[in-house]
Amino acid sequence: MDALITAAAQALAAGDPLGAMTRVALREDAPALALRGLAMAQLGDFPRATLLLRRAARAFGPREATARARCVVAEAEIALASRELEGSTRKLDAARATLDAHGDHANAAHARYLGIRRLLLLGRLDETERALAAATGAPLPPALLAVHELVVAGVAMRRLRAAAAHAALERAARAAQQTGIPALMAEVDAATHTLHAPAARWLASGEERLLPLRDVEALLASDTFVVDACRHAVRQRGKTVPLASRPVLFALMRQLAEAWPHDVPRDVLVARAFRARHADESYRARLRVELGRLRRALGELAEVRATGRGFALLPRRADRVGVLAWPVESAHAAVLALLGDGESWSSSALALALGRSQRSVQRALETLAAAGSAQCSGQGRARRWMTPLAPGFATTLLLPAPLSFD
Repeated sequence: MDALITAAAQALAAGDPLGAMTRVALREDAPALALRGLAMAQLGDFPRATLLLRRAARAFGPREATARARCVVAEAEIALASRELEGSTRKLDAARATLDAHGDHANAAHARYLGIRRLLLLGRLDETERALAAATGAPLPPALLAVHELVVAGVAMRRLRAAAAHAALERAARAAQQTGIPALMAEVDAATHTLHAPAARWLASGEERLLPLRDVEALLASDTFVVDACRHAVRQRGKTVPLASRPVLFALMRQLAEAWPHDVPRDVLVARAFRARHADESYRARLRVELGRLRRALGELAEVRATGRGFALLPRRADRVGVLAWPVESAHAAVLALLGDGESWSSSALALALGRSQRSVQRALETLAAAGSAQCSGQGRARRWMTPLAPGFATTLLLPAPLSFD
């Protein structure tokens, strides 16, 4: 390897893509193409970076399997950064095996963590934890150690374990500081900001306040009767009553919880649950049926009792009742939560991460764009979506299934 290639590689490792480009910008040999691709990726031009890396992989000879595998890993990293989450990981797995077989264990570990981070973005927390456990043991260089701790923190935040997330981010910050790579340090800072940002809104007794993650964790561990509007469930000290598949029951439950300790008039419950303007006798009969179903669903957690003008919630073992809601409620809050990470997403990647159809996500994006809450760039398959400004809320931590802590 000549001196210019070595110097360019060192510049990239130190997070200096412009320094690398000045050394190899005019060269067309395979190593230079690969380094130019990496530099363009660090500068944010992902399509150009992918093209250069594919050219480099074709230019490397048949005896340079390690170099080709490194190009595949670099392309997978670009796909992760640009939120291209669909498709198979077989090429990445094959590249990792090639690197391991040829003794390039550092880049093989990097490939492994790309796969783990993809699992985290898709909300597959159990798979992410198993992959982390399998990767633990071998010593890691500071950059990969920082990535490892970022993933550990990401899982802990989605599991609502604030203390564990905080400890992992402190370890990530120390490792990132050792590398001196600005982009890595900025990623750790962004994750730390997310941890301390408001994660939910607490509505109780006519008042509301924003809660950071640690307060949400403490609330769910307490005796408080919580109606979780983020995941459509009722929670109290480890017990959960899921109502995500029963929207009428959840609408009634939320209305009763917001009014607690007072009752709710029948007309208000009918309007909230059935979206009816007038509560005639048929709607009142249906309301009684649905409230009976709600009583059976709640079991020993609470009773719904009739009053002179309506119904009231009576928790059996709690002296506090409230609703845990999104910081900013929207019909498309889950889509906004993912867009809030500051990266650009394709509609197919959003659909994959949310477990929904791509068409429903596209309709949500179009609605958000019309309201000025989202914007897009590119056309066709190259179209990417993002929020105009970071929302300032850690809504990703409270996404419904599949990003659930259950």
